[in-house]
Amino acid sequence: MRKWKLDRIISLATLASSLIAIVLVLKKPQPVAPPMPSAVAAAKAQSFQEKVQQLDQPRDPGKPSPEVRLSSDEVNAALAQAVGAISSAQGAGGLPTTVPSSPDAVIAPGQPEVKDYQVSLDGDVARGQFLTQIAGKDVYVTLAGHLNAKDGYATFDPTEFKVGDLDIPVSLVNDALQKKLAEQRDRLKLPDNVSGMKVENGELVLTQK
Repeated sequence: MRKWKLDRIISLATLASSLIAIVLVLKKPQPVAPPMPSAVAAAKAQSFQEKVQQLDQPRDPGKPSPEVRLSSDEVNAALAQAVGAISSAQGAGGLPTTVPSSPDAVIAPGQPEVKDYQVSLDGDVARGQFLTQIAGKDVYVTLAGHLNAKDGYATFDPTEFKVGDLDIPVSLVNDALQKKLAEQRDRLKLPDNVSGMKVENGELVLTQK
């Protein structure tokens, strides 16, 4: 009888944990960046383009490679422009706009529909949040880590992963994420005029080649 009660308690606890996990997965998390009025977003997107265009200017021989620094707002506005959320006659400066997606359930064969991009830059960490579908349900995925460049391609070393409001250990997702990034390596190629990329002091820093 005692064993039956113990098994019953374990079963109920497992069920409760599963239900809590499902609720957390489907729950909308706190946004990583505040919304911007359309006029402000358009101005930030224009600022993004103007800064990136500075990398096309000829370098002064013997001087360090020029850098441009982009804020979270400028990056978010450029992403919104790239997916058509704000209008512009120009593109977003030719920078890769791929936000790494999720592993296993989210990193699946094919290309999942991803929308509602948000990015924040904090210290040396880039944090992205986007909306995708898992099993027909809209789910928010939040991914944070260190953004760098190697051999002309952007690299990403994750430090945080969340599906909905559920934290998932990075060790469980990193292999799947790196595999997915490797499969889409051509989309992570840096523009020809950019040699380096990193996040520093809450800004995206691009170094001219």
